[in-house]
Amino acid sequence: MEKITLECGKHNVTVYIPDAAGPMPVVYSNMFGDEADETARWLYEDGESACAVLTAISGGDWNNELSPWPAGRAFKGEADFGGGADEYIRELTEQIVPAVNAALPFDPSYNAIAGYSMAGMFSLYAVYRCSAFARGASASGSLWYDKLIDYLRKNPPAATPEKFYFSLGDKEKNTKNQRMNVVEERTEEAFELMKALGTETVFELNPGGHFNEPEKRTAKGIKWMLK
Repeated sequence: MEKITLECGKHNVTVYIPDAAGPMPVVYSNMFGDEADETARWLYEDGESACAVLTAISGGDWNNELSPWPAGRAFKGEADFGGGADEYIRELTEQIVPAVNAALPFDPSYNAIAGYSMAGMFSLYAVYRCSAFARGASASGSLWYDKLIDYLRKNPPAATPEKFYFSLGDKEKNTKNQRMNVVEERTEEAFELMKALGTETVFELNPGGHFNEPEKRTAKGIKWMLK
């Protein structure tokens, strides 16, 4: 496997290119730098997904770039959500994707997007806002986010995805935070909305809370999405 690193503005982009001959899908995922290698390890460990490129994007201000509109902070001491997702989607599709394409030895068969927590919510929002991603995955996505389900109910995706994966930890809804304890209910509704579009989709519950094995759960969602 070849691992290359690109700089795209304020973002660092790590691209994992399997040895298998292309073309193959490219999966984009927003994650902290130290999560990328672990996610790649889980993704490629059995060889099952060695026919896709993982592109891990780090850096930037996730509370702004991954949030679709402004909202109050989730926890004390954190910044409010800035609502910069639309601007970041433009950067992703107009700058980062072309830079990755230029670095690959083949043309991608399609692009997909996946993420965990806020990045999982962003993955869902991105397929509603642009047609760049044919498949998607939201692992433990922050679908509790204010007014998100209302938006999904009222707006069709820019292009209906072929496949979309949803997951949560089975204890995530047990939080005492009343803003977040609706996450399972909201994820179930997002799943039903996606299914009604004709997308091949699934909603899985994993053992544990939100912080259990995020890299493994992300890789699991990507593997399902690629099948």
